[in-house]
Amino acid sequence: MIVDCHTHISCRGYEIGPEDHFAESESVDACIVLASPGGDNQQVNRDLSDYVGKHPKKMFGFGVVNPVRDDISVKYISGLKDRLKLDGVVVYCCGDSFHPAHSRAMQFYETAEQLNLPVFFHNTGQFSPGANLDYARPFLIDEVARSFPGLKIIIGGMGKPFLSQTLCVLAKNQNVYADLTISPGRVWDVYNLVVSAHEADVMDKLLFGSGLPVGKPQSCIEALLGFNKLIANTDLPTVPREKIRGIIERDSLQLLGIDY
Repeated sequence: MIVDCHTHISCRGYEIGPEDHFAESESVDACIVLASPGGDNQQVNRDLSDYVGKHPKKMFGFGVVNPVRDDISVKYISGLKDRLKLDGVVVYCCGDSFHPAHSRAMQFYETAEQLNLPVFFHNTGQFSPGANLDYARPFLIDEVARSFPGLKIIIGGMGKPFLSQTLCVLAKNQNVYADLTISPGRVWDVYNLVVSAHEADVMDKLLFGSGLPVGKPQSCIEALLGFNKLIANTDLPTVPREKIRGIIERDSLQLLGIDY
């Protein structure tokens, strides 16, 4: 089963329609669709619910929550799951400028843990000028993982540009995963991401992601499967093909406790 764990209908600098998102996702069996922060997160989540509700076996929505500003009551968060039929939540600590372990955020994680809602930390990618990079550092998530061991956590985009911190947090915490979202055209970046994860022995903690609409699932799959060809005729370290295939074919929905 191929699950694309990192897709958007719209994100900073990119926007596509639901029909285009569905068409681009044809090459995978299932998608996690992450809501992007907007002026009214409640409306954003309702729109996401409408889209994934039309494709219940294919699309799995993660609603956006800013725990410092939004309603974090049990009633509201449970409504994301029970009423809107969303399967997780995504937070933008860097973009929304709040510490991952802010007191209200910790209250929110406690509720998410109780409701079995995985939390995706989207602190990488297209940074706005006002984004706070201090709050993008993956090691700040360690406190969250330690405080809520039953909470499934995904570090988005391997936590770039703080890759070494991500690898440490993954190795240390059983409940933390990261999505391997690559840019196929950046050959050296792809190579370093995969080799670093392999050498840190955390390949089993990586989930496949394309970053749609920034990236395309099929081109990301092809780049990963052809990984060792990137360094053909060199003495650079390689990574066993089965390890890479294991990331692509991982049943990420089951790992995250999402029913399908």
